Amino acid sequence: MLQLTLNTLSLGSAYALVALGLVLVLNATNAVNFAHGALVMLGSYLAFAIAMVVPGQGIVVLPLVLLSAAAFGLVLALIAYFPLRTKPVVAVFIATISAGSIFENLVLLTFGPEPRSTPPILGNSMLDLGGGLAINEQSIAVICAAFILIAGQYVLFAHTRFGRRMRAVAQDPDMAAASGINVKLMIAFTFMLAAALAGAAGMFLSATYYTSPTDGGNYMMKAYLAVTIGGWGSIPGTVVGAFLVALFEVLIPAIPALIPGLDAYLPTTTLFSMTSSTIALFITFLAVLLLRPQGLFGEAIKKRA
Repeated sequence: MLQLTLNTLSLGSAYALVALGLVLVLNATNAVNFAHGALVMLGSYLAFAIAMVVPGQGIVVLPLVLLSAAAFGLVLALIAYFPLRTKPVVAVFIATISAGSIFENLVLLTFGPEPRSTPPILGNSMLDLGGGLAINEQSIAVICAAFILIAGQYVLFAHTRFGRRMRAVAQDPDMAAASGINVKLMIAFTFMLAAALAGAAGMFLSATYYTSPTDGGNYMMKAYLAVTIGGWGSIPGTVVGAFLVALFEVLIPAIPALIPGLDAYLPTTTLFSMTSSTIALFITFLAVLLLRPQGLFGEAIKKRA
Protein backbone atom coordinates (compact mmCIF):
# COMPACT_ATOMS: atom_id res chain seq x y z
CA MET A 1 0.00 0.00 0.00
CA LEU A 2 2.88 2.34 0.79
CA GLN A 3 4.46 1.78 -2.62
CA LEU A 4 1.06 2.26 -4.28
CA THR A 5 0.68 5.60 -2.53
CA LEU A 6 4.17 6.64 -3.57
CA ASN A 7 3.51 5.59 -7.16
CA THR A 8 0.37 7.76 -7.16
CA LEU A 9 2.22 10.73 -5.69
CA SER A 10 5.12 10.27 -8.09
CA LEU A 11 2.92 10.06 -11.18
CA GLY A 12 0.71 12.87 -9.91
CA SER A 13 3.75 15.07 -9.31
CA ALA A 14 4.89 14.61 -12.91
CA TYR A 15 1.38 15.26 -14.23
CA ALA A 16 1.17 18.36 -12.03
CA LEU A 17 4.27 19.78 -13.72
CA VAL A 18 2.72 19.10 -17.13
CA ALA A 19 -0.61 20.67 -16.21
CA LEU A 20 1.00 23.68 -14.52
CA GLY A 21 2.89 24.49 -17.69
CA LEU A 22 -0.32 24.33 -19.67
CA VAL A 23 -2.25 26.58 -17.30
CA LEU A 24 0.57 29.15 -17.07
CA VAL A 25 0.45 29.74 -20.83
CA LEU A 26 -3.35 29.64 -20.76
CA ASN A 27 -3.46 32.41 -18.17
CA ALA A 28 -0.86 34.50 -19.98
CA THR A 29 -2.31 34.23 -23.49
CA ASN A 30 -5.96 33.22 -22.96
CA ALA A 31 -5.38 30.38 -25.43
CA VAL A 32 -4.51 26.70 -25.12
CA ASN A 33 -1.01 25.68 -26.20
CA PHE A 34 -1.67 22.43 -28.06
CA ALA A 35 2.07 21.85 -28.50
CA HIS A 36 2.50 21.41 -24.75
CA GLY A 37 2.26 17.61 -24.87
CA ALA A 38 4.97 17.54 -27.53
CA LEU A 39 7.19 19.58 -25.20
CA VAL A 40 6.78 16.88 -22.54
CA MET A 41 7.81 14.24 -25.05
CA LEU A 42 10.66 16.46 -26.20
CA GLY A 43 11.90 16.80 -22.63
CA SER A 44 12.33 13.05 -22.33
CA TYR A 45 14.35 12.89 -25.54
CA LEU A 46 16.43 15.88 -24.50
CA ALA A 47 17.23 14.05 -21.27
CA PHE A 48 18.10 10.91 -23.23
CA ALA A 49 20.41 12.84 -25.58
CA ILE A 50 22.08 14.84 -22.80
CA ALA A 51 22.64 11.67 -20.72
CA MET A 52 24.63 10.18 -23.61
CA VAL A 53 27.04 13.15 -23.46
CA VAL A 54 27.01 14.11 -19.79
CA PRO A 55 27.85 11.22 -17.47
CA GLY A 56 26.14 10.85 -14.13
CA GLN A 57 22.70 10.36 -12.70
CA GLY A 58 19.56 12.22 -13.63
CA ILE A 59 20.15 14.90 -11.02
CA VAL A 60 23.06 16.09 -13.18
CA VAL A 61 21.01 15.95 -16.37
CA LEU A 62 17.92 17.72 -14.99
CA PRO A 63 19.25 21.34 -14.98
CA LEU A 64 20.39 20.95 -18.59
CA VAL A 65 16.99 19.57 -19.55
CA LEU A 66 15.28 22.57 -17.92
CA LEU A 67 17.44 25.01 -19.87
CA SER A 68 17.11 23.14 -23.17
CA ALA A 69 13.34 22.77 -22.85
CA ALA A 70 13.03 26.48 -21.97
CA ALA A 71 14.84 27.31 -25.20
CA PHE A 72 12.30 25.28 -27.17
CA GLY A 73 9.54 27.09 -25.30
CA LEU A 74 10.97 30.40 -26.51
CA VAL A 75 11.12 29.07 -30.07
CA LEU A 76 7.48 28.02 -29.78
CA ALA A 77 6.46 31.49 -28.60
CA LEU A 78 8.37 33.15 -31.43
CA ILE A 79 6.95 31.00 -34.23
CA ALA A 80 3.47 30.05 -33.01
CA TYR A 81 2.24 32.83 -30.75
CA PHE A 82 3.77 36.29 -31.25
CA PRO A 83 3.23 36.46 -35.04
CA LEU A 84 -0.45 35.55 -34.48
CA ARG A 85 -1.30 37.19 -31.16
CA THR A 86 -3.51 39.82 -32.86
CA LYS A 87 -5.25 37.24 -35.04
CA PRO A 88 -8.33 35.19 -34.09
CA VAL A 89 -7.49 32.75 -31.30
CA VAL A 90 -8.09 29.77 -33.59
CA ALA A 91 -4.95 30.81 -35.49
CA VAL A 92 -2.89 30.26 -32.32
CA PHE A 93 -4.55 26.87 -31.82
CA ILE A 94 -3.62 25.75 -35.33
CA ALA A 95 -0.10 27.19 -35.04
CA THR A 96 0.61 25.36 -31.78
CA ILE A 97 -0.79 22.11 -33.19
CA SER A 98 1.51 22.55 -36.19
CA ALA A 99 4.50 23.33 -33.97
CA GLY A 100 3.81 20.25 -31.88
CA SER A 101 3.72 18.13 -35.02
CA ILE A 102 7.03 19.63 -36.12
CA PHE A 103 8.63 18.79 -32.76
CA GLU A 104 7.33 15.21 -32.89
CA ASN A 105 8.56 14.62 -36.42
CA LEU A 106 11.95 16.14 -35.66
CA VAL A 107 12.33 13.70 -32.76
CA LEU A 108 11.15 10.84 -34.96
CA LEU A 109 13.64 11.81 -37.64
CA THR A 110 16.50 12.16 -35.16
CA PHE A 111 15.94 9.24 -32.79
CA GLY A 112 13.64 6.90 -34.68
CA PRO A 113 10.34 5.41 -33.48
CA GLU A 114 11.75 3.27 -30.64
CA PRO A 115 10.64 4.18 -27.11
CA ARG A 116 13.40 5.67 -24.99
CA SER A 117 14.14 5.75 -21.29
CA THR A 118 15.93 8.44 -19.33
CA PRO A 119 18.25 7.93 -16.35
CA PRO A 120 16.65 7.96 -12.88
CA ILE A 121 17.20 11.05 -10.80
CA LEU A 122 19.26 9.34 -8.10
CA GLY A 123 18.82 5.63 -8.67
CA ASN A 124 16.21 2.97 -9.25
CA SER A 125 16.87 0.64 -6.35
CA MET A 126 14.47 -0.34 -3.58
CA LEU A 127 15.02 1.19 -0.17
CA ASP A 128 14.41 -1.27 2.66
CA LEU A 129 12.42 0.31 5.48
CA GLY A 130 12.36 -2.82 7.58
CA GLY A 131 9.41 -4.99 8.50
CA GLY A 132 9.04 -6.16 4.91
CA LEU A 133 8.47 -2.61 3.65
CA ALA A 134 10.46 -1.30 0.68
CA ILE A 135 10.00 1.77 -1.52
CA ASN A 136 11.36 2.69 -4.90
CA GLU A 137 14.10 5.31 -4.78
CA GLN A 138 12.98 6.88 -8.08
CA SER A 139 9.46 7.51 -6.77
CA ILE A 140 10.81 9.44 -3.78
CA ALA A 141 13.21 11.39 -5.99
CA VAL A 142 10.48 12.40 -8.46
CA ILE A 143 8.19 13.58 -5.66
CA CYS A 144 10.97 15.66 -4.09
CA ALA A 145 12.19 17.11 -7.40
CA ALA A 146 8.66 18.01 -8.52
CA PHE A 147 7.94 19.59 -5.14
CA ILE A 148 11.07 21.75 -5.45
CA LEU A 149 10.08 22.87 -8.97
CA ILE A 150 6.48 23.63 -7.97
CA ALA A 151 7.66 25.46 -4.84
CA GLY A 152 10.13 27.43 -6.95
CA GLN A 153 7.35 28.43 -9.32
CA TYR A 154 5.23 29.54 -6.33
CA VAL A 155 8.07 31.62 -4.87
CA LEU A 156 8.68 33.21 -8.27
CA PHE A 157 5.06 34.28 -8.69
CA ALA A 158 4.29 35.17 -5.08
CA HIS A 159 7.50 36.70 -3.76
CA THR A 160 9.45 38.26 -6.63
CA ARG A 161 8.92 41.44 -8.59
CA PHE A 162 9.41 39.58 -11.86
CA GLY A 163 6.78 37.05 -10.89
CA ARG A 164 4.30 39.74 -9.94
CA ARG A 165 4.80 41.28 -13.37
CA MET A 166 4.05 37.93 -14.96
CA ARG A 167 0.87 37.66 -12.91
CA ALA A 168 -0.12 41.20 -13.90
CA VAL A 169 0.25 40.33 -17.58
CA ALA A 170 -1.83 37.18 -17.07
CA GLN A 171 -4.59 39.14 -15.34
CA ASP A 172 -4.75 42.19 -17.63
CA PRO A 173 -2.11 42.60 -20.35
CA ASP A 174 -3.41 46.00 -21.47
CA MET A 175 -3.23 47.46 -17.96
CA ALA A 176 0.17 45.83 -17.45
CA ALA A 177 1.47 47.45 -20.64
CA ALA A 178 0.07 50.82 -19.53
CA SER A 179 2.00 50.40 -16.27
CA GLY A 180 5.27 50.03 -18.15
CA ILE A 181 5.59 46.24 -18.02
CA ASN A 182 7.13 44.58 -21.07
CA VAL A 183 4.23 42.27 -21.94
CA LYS A 184 6.07 40.42 -24.70
CA LEU A 185 8.99 39.63 -22.40
CA MET A 186 6.67 38.31 -19.68
CA ILE A 187 4.77 36.12 -22.13
CA ALA A 188 8.01 34.81 -23.64
CA PHE A 189 9.30 33.92 -20.19
CA THR A 190 5.99 32.21 -19.40
CA PHE A 191 6.40 30.00 -22.47
CA MET A 192 9.95 29.21 -21.36
CA LEU A 193 8.90 28.38 -17.79
CA ALA A 194 6.03 26.21 -19.01
CA ALA A 195 8.32 24.35 -21.39
CA ALA A 196 10.91 23.82 -18.64
CA LEU A 197 8.27 22.27 -16.37
CA ALA A 198 7.07 20.11 -19.25
CA GLY A 199 10.62 19.02 -20.02
CA ALA A 200 11.25 18.02 -16.41
CA ALA A 201 7.99 16.04 -16.37
CA GLY A 202 8.99 14.28 -19.58
CA MET A 203 12.29 13.26 -18.02
CA PHE A 204 10.57 11.97 -14.87
CA LEU A 205 7.91 10.03 -16.78
CA SER A 206 10.23 8.39 -19.29
CA ALA A 207 12.50 7.08 -16.53
CA THR A 208 9.63 4.81 -15.47
CA TYR A 209 7.26 4.44 -18.41
CA TYR A 210 9.46 5.05 -21.48
CA THR A 211 8.50 7.61 -24.14
CA SER A 212 7.98 7.44 -27.88
CA PRO A 213 7.80 10.37 -30.34
CA THR A 214 4.02 10.04 -30.65
CA ASP A 215 3.27 10.31 -26.92
CA GLY A 216 2.74 14.08 -27.00
CA GLY A 217 -0.99 13.79 -27.64
CA ASN A 218 -1.41 11.50 -24.64
CA TYR A 219 0.42 13.92 -22.34
CA MET A 220 -1.61 16.81 -23.72
CA MET A 221 -4.84 14.98 -22.95
CA LYS A 222 -3.74 14.26 -19.36
CA ALA A 223 -2.89 17.93 -18.83
CA TYR A 224 -6.17 19.05 -20.40
CA LEU A 225 -8.13 16.70 -18.13
CA ALA A 226 -6.29 17.94 -15.04
CA VAL A 227 -6.84 21.61 -15.91
CA THR A 228 -10.53 21.09 -16.73
CA ILE A 229 -11.28 19.02 -13.63
CA GLY A 230 -9.37 21.38 -11.36
CA GLY A 231 -10.77 24.54 -12.91
CA TRP A 232 -9.58 26.62 -15.86
CA GLY A 233 -6.94 29.07 -14.76
CA SER A 234 -6.72 27.77 -11.20
CA ILE A 235 -3.18 26.69 -10.30
CA PRO A 236 -4.18 24.87 -7.07
CA GLY A 237 -7.06 23.23 -8.94
CA THR A 238 -4.69 22.14 -11.68
CA VAL A 239 -2.42 20.39 -9.17
CA VAL A 240 -5.39 18.64 -7.55
CA GLY A 241 -6.71 17.61 -10.97
CA ALA A 242 -3.31 16.16 -11.90
CA PHE A 243 -3.23 14.01 -8.78
CA LEU A 244 -6.79 12.82 -9.45
CA VAL A 245 -5.76 11.71 -12.94
CA ALA A 246 -2.81 9.83 -11.44
CA LEU A 247 -5.02 8.27 -8.79
CA PHE A 248 -7.28 6.74 -11.42
CA GLU A 249 -4.34 5.39 -13.40
CA VAL A 250 -2.59 3.81 -10.42
CA LEU A 251 -5.42 2.77 -8.12
CA ILE A 252 -7.91 1.03 -10.42
CA PRO A 253 -5.43 -1.46 -11.98
CA ALA A 254 -4.15 -2.22 -8.45
CA ILE A 255 -7.57 -3.03 -6.92
CA PRO A 256 -7.21 -6.84 -7.39
CA ALA A 257 -3.87 -6.72 -5.55
CA LEU A 258 -5.41 -4.67 -2.74
CA ILE A 259 -8.32 -7.07 -2.30
CA PRO A 260 -6.98 -10.67 -2.10
CA GLY A 261 -9.21 -13.25 -3.76
CA LEU A 262 -11.10 -10.69 -5.84
CA ASP A 263 -9.91 -12.31 -9.08
CA ALA A 264 -12.04 -15.35 -8.38
CA TYR A 265 -15.21 -13.24 -8.57
CA LEU A 266 -14.29 -11.21 -11.66
CA PRO A 267 -15.94 -12.10 -14.98
CA THR A 268 -12.79 -10.96 -16.79
CA THR A 269 -9.24 -10.14 -15.77
CA THR A 270 -9.40 -6.84 -17.70
CA LEU A 271 -12.15 -5.38 -15.52
CA PHE A 272 -9.49 -3.57 -13.49
CA SER A 273 -6.91 -2.41 -16.03
CA MET A 274 -5.52 0.72 -17.64
CA THR A 275 -8.38 0.56 -20.12
CA SER A 276 -11.01 0.50 -17.39
CA SER A 277 -9.19 3.25 -15.48
CA THR A 278 -9.30 5.41 -18.62
CA ILE A 279 -13.04 4.78 -18.94
CA ALA A 280 -13.60 5.70 -15.28
CA LEU A 281 -11.47 8.82 -15.65
CA PHE A 282 -13.44 10.10 -18.63
CA ILE A 283 -16.75 9.31 -16.93
CA THR A 284 -15.58 11.45 -14.02
CA PHE A 285 -14.47 14.13 -16.47
CA LEU A 286 -17.92 14.21 -18.09
CA ALA A 287 -19.58 14.31 -14.65
CA VAL A 288 -17.49 17.34 -13.69
CA LEU A 289 -18.42 19.07 -16.95
CA LEU A 290 -22.12 18.40 -16.33
CA LEU A 291 -22.30 19.13 -12.60
CA ARG A 292 -19.58 21.76 -12.20
CA PRO A 293 -18.44 23.00 -15.62
CA GLN A 294 -16.13 25.60 -14.05
CA GLY A 295 -14.13 22.79 -12.43
CA LEU A 296 -13.67 21.80 -8.81
CA PHE A 297 -11.95 25.06 -7.90
CA GLY A 298 -13.59 27.27 -10.52
CA GLU A 299 -12.11 30.62 -11.54
CA ALA A 300 -12.97 34.28 -11.36
CA ILE A 301 -13.02 34.67 -15.15
CA LYS A 302 -15.39 32.22 -16.77
CA LYS A 303 -14.72 33.01 -20.41
CA ARG A 304 -11.81 31.07 -21.86
CA ALA A 305 -10.75 30.35 -25.41
